[in-house]
Formats: sequence, C-alpha cells, structure tokens
Amino acid sequence: MKQYKARDKITQKMTRDGAIEVNESKGTKKRISKRAREAALLKTPEQQAAQDAQAAQPVPGNPPPDISPNAPPLPHAPGTEAAQDTGAAERVLEHIDGAHTRAASKKAARKAQAEAENRAHTSRLQFTEEERATPELQPYIKKSDKAADRLDEARAKIPKEKKLVKERTFDEATGKGKTRLRFEEREKPMNGGKAHKNPLSRPAQEAGIFVHNKVHSVEKDNSGVEGAHKSEELAEKGAKYGARKIRGGSPSHKLKPYRAAAKAEKAAQKANANYLYQKALHDNPQIAASNPFSRYMQKQRIKKQYAKTVKAQGAKSVKNAAENTRKAAKKTAEETKKAVAFVGRHPAGVCIAVGALLLFIMVSSALSSCGAMFSGMVNGIVGTSYTSEDADLVAVENNYAALETELQREIDNIERDHPGYDEYRYDLDSIGHNPHELASYLTALLQTYTPATAQAEIERIFSLQYTLTLTEEVEVRHRTETRTGTRTVTDPATGETSTETYEYEVDVAYNYYILNVKLENKPISELAPGLLTPEQLEMFRVYLETSGNKPLIFGGGSPDTNPSEDLSGVQLVNGTRPGNTAIVDRAKSQVGNVGGQPYWSWYGFNSRVEWCACFVSWCYNQAGKSEPRFAACQSQGIPWFQSHGQWGDRNYSNIAPGDAIFFDWDGDGSADHVGLVIGTDGQRVYTVEGNSGDACKIKSYSLDYGCIKGYGLMNWN
Repeated sequence: MKQYKARDKITQKMTRDGAIEVNESKGTKKRISKRAREAALLKTPEQQAAQDAQAAQPVPGNPPPDISPNAPPLPHAPGTEAAQDTGAAERVLEHIDGAHTRAASKKAARKAQAEAENRAHTSRLQFTEEERATPELQPYIKKSDKAADRLDEARAKIPKEKKLVKERTFDEATGKGKTRLRFEEREKPMNGGKAHKNPLSRPAQEAGIFVHNKVHSVEKDNSGVEGAHKSEELAEKGAKYGARKIRGGSPSHKLKPYRAAAKAEKAAQKANANYLYQKALHDNPQIAASNPFSRYMQKQRIKKQYAKTVKAQGAKSVKNAAENTRKAAKKTAEETKKAVAFVGRHPAGVCIAVGALLLFIMVSSALSSCGAMFSGMVNGIVGTSYTSEDADLVAVENNYAALETELQREIDNIERDHPGYDEYRYDLDSIGHNPHELASYLTALLQTYTPATAQAEIERIFSLQYTLTLTEEVEVRHRTETRTGTRTVTDPATGETSTETYEYEVDVAYNYYILNVKLENKPISELAPGLLTPEQLEMFRVYLETSGNKPLIFGGGSPDTNPSEDLSGVQLVNGTRPGNTAIVDRAKSQVGNVGGQPYWSWYGFNSRVEWCACFVSWCYNQAGKSEPRFAACQSQGIPWFQSHGQWGDRNYSNIAPGDAIFFDWDGDGSADHVGLVIGTDGQRVYTVEGNSGDACKIKSYSLDYGCIKGYGLMNWN
C-alpha cells in the first residue's frame, strides 16, 4: 500500500537579519529576504566582541569545542592573531564613513533649510556693533529685538503639517542622480472659515416660515395659542443662536494662533519703523532740528517707505528693507537741505514759481479739478487738529478750571480751616495752566474724548500738576515780660519800715507755632514725557505746536493784524462809576509789546501761551489787585466776575476805565478774547488789548458791536 508523507510545517518570520523561512518539522531555517545585510556592518566593536564571546560558549546538547593542541586556533583567542581580511575591513569602514557623511549632510541641509525658512518669516532687523553701542538707539533696538522674539514665539505656535516633497541628490562617486521622497514640516495654511452650505437648509427655512405664518393666521382669536407660539419661536431662536455659537467656536479657537502671529508681526513692524526713524534722526541732525510737525511728517514717510519695501520684497529681506528706508530718509533730508539752499539763492525765482503755482491752483479750482491737489494739505490739517467736538473741548477745560478754583478756595481758607497758629507762611506757585497743553495731552492720550470719558484723567493729571503741602513748624522764642513785686523798705530818718510795689523784667521762653503752606505747580508739558508713549508724546508736541488748528477756542486773543489806533481828539464821556485811570495808563504804556513777555511768564507759564488774559491779570496786579487772576477767558475770567456779582452784559452802558471787556469772535457763546476798557465817547468803546495779532494795541468798537460778549466790572472804591 502507498504511504503518504505529512507535509512540512513552514512559517515565515521577520528578524533583524530580514525575513526568514522556518521549517518546524525539520528544524531548519532559511533566509528569504532580498534586503542587503547592513546590520552587521553597523555593529559597534563592543557589540561584536560580546557576540564573539557568546559564540565561544558551549551550547547545551552540542559537543564542546576542540581545544587540543592540534586544533586550529579559535578566532580572537588569547595569544593568537586572527587572520584578517584587510581589504574587506577597509571597505566596511568606507561604507560606514560614507553612511555617516551622507546622514550628516542631510541633517545639515535640513537645518540650513529650516534656518532659511525662519529668516524668511521673521521681521528681525540686523544691527551692527556700532549701532548697538549707540546710547540713543539702544532703547529702540531692545524694543525691536523683543518684538521679533515675540513674533518668533507666536509663529512657533502656528499648527504644522508634514508635506511629502521630492529631493534630488547627486552622487559624486557614481556620477548618478537620485530622487528620494521625504516629509517636510511646514506651517499649516489658515482655513478661510467658509462653511459648507447644506443644500437642504434653504427649503427647511422656507418650510419653517410657512408653518409659522399659518399659525399666525389662526392665533389672532386665541390668546393661549398666540402665547404658546411666541414661546416656541423664542426657544427656536435660542437654539439657533446656541448652534451658531457652537459651530463658530471651533474655527475661532483654531484661528487664535494665526491672529496672535499677525498681531505680533504688526507690533514688530511698528518697532522696526520706530527704530528706523530714530536712526534717521541720529544720522541726519537737520531732521532733529526741525519743528515737531516736520518731524512727524518725516516719521510718517519713513514708516510708509518701510512698509512699502517689506510688502514689495516680502519678509525674505528685512535687512534690505531697513537699508532702503535709511537711504530714503537720508535722501529726503538731503533734498530738503538742497531745497532750502536753493530758496536762499533764488528768492525772486521762488516767488515767481509760487505765484505761478497759485495761479494754476486758481484755474484748477475753477475747473473743479483741484480736490486731489489739496488732499495732502487737508490730511495734514486733519492730522494736527483736535479730534473732539468744540463743546467737549471747552467743557473739559471748564471742569479742569473748576478744580483749580476749588484749590484756590482751599488756599484762601487755610487760616480759617487751620486756626491757632502764630504765623502762616505762604510759598505758592501760581494756579493756572495752558488750556492747549491740556487739550493736546488728552487728545494724544485719548484721541476723541468727552467730559465723562476725560474726567478720571483730568483728576489724575491735576493731582500730578499741583502739590499742596502743609507743614507745622515750632520755634522756641524768648520775650521780655514785665512783672510786679513787693518789697520792704526802712526809712533811714525814722527807722520805720514799709512795703512798696515795684516792676521788674524777666526773659521767658515760649513756643511759636508756624504753618508753612507750599504749593508746587508743575506744568503739563513737563509731566507729559513721563505719562505718554514716545509716539503719543510726539503727537502731543504736534498738537501743541499747531494749537490743534483751533488757537482761539479757549480764548486766546484776536486775529486782528491792523496797527494800534490813535486816541488824539477822542473826548471820553464815562459813566458814574469811578474806574481807575492809573491802571489804564499802565496798560497804555505796554502798547507795542510783541510776543507777550513778561505777562505769560509772570503768570507762571514756562513758554508762550495765548496771553490776552495774562496781560489783563498783570495790569490788575500792577494796580495792587491780587484778583482777578485768570489765563482763560471763558473758563476762568467770566466765572470770577459773575461769582462776585461784577458782570455786565453787552448792553451794559455804565462802563468805567479799567473794566474788562470780553469778545466772542465766532458767536458760539464762548469768550475768545479780553481787553481793558480805556473809556467811551458815547458811541464807541476804546480798549487796550494784549495778544491782538500777538501785540499790545489800542482798539475801538461800536457800543453795539455784535462780538462784545460782556464786561467784567471792577469796583475800584
């Protein structure tokens, strides 16, 4: 009979040496992998030694190795030298060295590529050692580096994705090119966030509207149905709102890293532009010596040039962008210098050119095509103007003046509120501020403001501007006191004794109590550098330089440029009030003064202000009057006269020499100018005014002149 042989049990396994085939029936193994054996080539000497030692150990069940003298020496046995294939060893070493070299080259290439990508996305400026050593530039370099670090951190948080890319390499040994695929990590692009519309959503909405309309048509006669339906609609709206929030929450969260990176990039570009501006000022002193408005416009040009260069070249070359911006700033400064020199050499030609330009503008205006020509000028005016409403500007100024009035009242009542002192010593700075300094500060800090939004800030700036200190001082003093005593005397003739009274003096020590009252006034212009950012401080100076293009909004003076009038032949017929001709003569002696010095400096200002009110206060002080003392017409001057019952409206007829006269040029109800009354001839009122076209002048107006707001009546008795 034929015998059948059982089939061998064969399995396949994966080992370190590759795939092998195991015949479990026969106990044999066969390597079937076609992969080259590289593992042995990559063994370290320590691993190879351990493997050799293990191989030298006898295996249980196998005969021990032959160690007789006639036996061949074991590989690597002590005292023997193994026969070495030097050629194979060299090939192995070359193979290992080549593998390490290729791995190192790939790693270096990936690192260089990563660094290149990082440089391509960064906005970091490159500074020279000389620039870093310049003290004026160090704060701005520090801010630029800090902003760049924040940008790098923000970009690192952007989600990454791996993209499969081809890499072409050239093998110099074989002279052949190889193509391999590898994964490259890149920033994951931001999803546009567009939701895929459900094609059934619109029909569903239409169906819902139809159902609700049907319910509405039948609910008019049933209040219960109507109430239930409205509740149902409210619940549906709430559910839809919640669903929208849930759907929108996830995309919003996913976009957070991208928004943070965009914000950081904007901050980095701003810091870089500020540094470039400061570098331009450092390299071009003629820019730093210009007025604040010119510096502001120069800074805007530098920022625009920097942004334009970065946008044109991309972020791949911020260094080039910075260099181009520096060159543009230098070129602009040089061209400005050349233009000024040209004007100095050819004044007549420049005047002709300006005249021709004006003629061209007039023609263009007639053709209604000059709007674009004036756009830059209009933008310049708008950019240097107060952004708040006129009524808000005046109201905030009045609120600040009210704080000053309260401070003055507190000082006036010091002896009443703090009685019992032998002496009160006063060291007081003047109370008053430049209204344009306050408006410029608030505009630079808050932009557009109202009395409500500015109240907290004006209280803060007021507490910093004025410091009132009360200090008690005790002095030990001595005085001579006369006292009465008695003594017994004896008559030398009779020997009789008697008592008599006599006076004597003694030195007595006592405490002398002094209250020192000190008021310090630090102008807002001195406080601004410590309260505003560099950019805000620059805008503050621009607003102050231009008076916000509203120089008379707080009562600054008169725009009249006509010369002073002559009083020859004028016959004054004043009323019954006595007035003060001495103060009028003092005021008339100041006619011809230009610039307002010493009036505004006497008041306490460290720079020129609109000084008509300062002039009137100075004249009153010269007459021995400490009040009224005011630097603003509407917010300070008029309230003082009204609170003291010394105010007359524009129709008041019994005016006297030395009275204050207030004007409202634009008819908005707010006083813009003040002067002193010389007298009246029955038809016109004659005045002495400070800051009339920036000069002291004698002027006259009809008694019914519409711009006269009223009179501050001085009681000279």
